[in-house]
Amino acid sequence: MDTRRAPGLDLTRRRFLSGAAGTAGAALGVAALHGLLGGAARALDGGPTGGVHFRPRARRVIYLHMEGAPSHLDLYDWKPSLRARFDQELPESVRQGQRLTGMTSGQTRFPVAPSIFRFSRHANAQDGVWLSELIPHTAAMAGKLCFVHSMHTEAINHEPGITFFQTGHQQPGRPSFGSWISYGLGNANANLPAFAVLITQGTGNMQALSARFWGSGFLPSEHQGCQFRAGENPVLFLRDPAGVRPQDRRRLLDLSARLNAEEHARTLDPEILARVSQFEMAHRMQMSVPELTDFSDEDAETLALYGPDVGKPGSFAANCLLARRLCERGVRFVQLYMRGWDAHNNLPGEIRSQCLAVDQPQAALVRDLARRGLLDDTLVLWAGEFGRTVYSQGDLSATNYGRDHHPRCFSIWMAGGGVRPGISYGRTDDYGYNIAENPVSVHDLHATLLHLLGLDHTRLTWRHQGRDFRLTDVFGEVRRELLA
Repeated sequence: MDTRRAPGLDLTRRRFLSGAAGTAGAALGVAALHGLLGGAARALDGGPTGGVHFRPRARRVIYLHMEGAPSHLDLYDWKPSLRARFDQELPESVRQGQRLTGMTSGQTRFPVAPSIFRFSRHANAQDGVWLSELIPHTAAMAGKLCFVHSMHTEAINHEPGITFFQTGHQQPGRPSFGSWISYGLGNANANLPAFAVLITQGTGNMQALSARFWGSGFLPSEHQGCQFRAGENPVLFLRDPAGVRPQDRRRLLDLSARLNAEEHARTLDPEILARVSQFEMAHRMQMSVPELTDFSDEDAETLALYGPDVGKPGSFAANCLLARRLCERGVRFVQLYMRGWDAHNNLPGEIRSQCLAVDQPQAALVRDLARRGLLDDTLVLWAGEFGRTVYSQGDLSATNYGRDHHPRCFSIWMAGGGVRPGISYGRTDDYGYNIAENPVSVHDLHATLLHLLGLDHTRLTWRHQGRDFRLTDVFGEVRRELLA
C-alpha cells in the first residue's frame, strides 16, 4: 500500500477499527503503527516519495511575502506614458468592467495616478530593467534577479488573496506552500523544523496575519510552520519551567511517547504520531534555537551588509539574516512576512518607509547567499498577494495618491535555485492594468517552484475526504521560460 495514503485510510476507518474484533483490531493497529513510524523515519531522508521526482535545482526556499500588496507601478513596472495622462479618467476600454472593492466602488471618478518616483535602467542579461529609485540596493542586484511582470490572481481582498498565494485556494483549510514542501522533501535537520516563519511589523496599514497562512491543513500537524518570535524567547514554551531538570523533561517525554503509542494502537489516529514527533522536535530545539538566534558569531562585514537594523530583533534585516542562518542549517522552507504594504491613501509616504526597511536587507540576503555558495540551490521569492490600481483611491494631487487592490496584474521577483537570472518576463499594457504578454497565474508559479525543487506538482498529493489534493488544485503549468 502506498504509505502516502495510509494516514487518510486510518482516519476514514478509525471508528470501524476501534469497534472491530480484538485480535484483528490489534493486528491492524500494530501494522498501521509500524507503517506510519516507518514513513516518519523516511521523511528525514526525503519525504514520502522517497526523495524527489527528478533532479532538483533548489533544495530550499526563502519566501519574502510583502503582506498588503506593494504597488508594482511604483517599484517594478515603469509606465512613463502615464505622466501625460495625469488625472485623466481611466478608459473603460482598459478597465473593462473589472470588479472593484468596496473601498472604491463608490467613487464617481477613476483618475490616472502616475508614479511620482523616478525610474532608471539597470543592466541585466537582456536590455536592462527599469526599477524605482525606492529600491537602489535591490536594483543593483538586477543581474541576479528574475522579474515576472505578468502575475495575476483570482482574489481581490487580502484574506482570500494571501490564503490563495499560500495554499493555492481562496478558502481556508488547505496546507500552506511550506507545509507541502515539508511533506514532500522531509526534514534535513533533526534539531530544527523543516518550515520556519518570521514576521516583521511594518510601518503602514496592517492587515490581519493568521497563523493558518502557515498551517498544515489536512496534512499531519508536524508539517505546519514554526513561528520564530523576536525577543528573549524566539519559540514559545521551549524553556523548561523553574525546577524542571533536563533529565526530568526527558523522562516525561518518554512516558508521554509510550502512552501515545498505546492510544495510537487503539484509535489509529495519525495526529497522535504527529504530536509525538513535535514533542521530540521541541526537546531538540531547546539546544539548537539559542545558538541559531545568537548573531555574535557573525563578522562585522556581514552585519553591515544587512544594514543598521540588523541588531533589532524582529526587524526585516534581522529576519533576513536569520533566514540565511536557518537555510545553512538545513531548514527547507523559510517564510518572512513583512507587514504594512496596504497603502490605500498616503501611498508615497508609506511606500518610502517600507522600502527603506526592506531594500538593503533583501539585497543583502541574495548577496550573502551567493558569496557563501548557497544561492545556487536556494530559491528566493519576493511577492505580495496582488498589485495596486493605476487609478487613485481618494484624493489625487501632484505629490500624493492612493491605490486600491488590483488582482489583474502585478510584479514579483525570484533569485537563485535554478531560476534564469537577469531577465524580465511578461508585460502589462500602457496603464499597468491588464496583462499584454505571457500571463503567469499563482498555480503556474507554484508548479514552477515545485519543479525547481524536484517535485512534480501533479504527483505531490494527499488523499483527503475521498480525493487526492495538491497545491495546484487541478491547474498549474511549469513555466520553463523562467528556468535557467
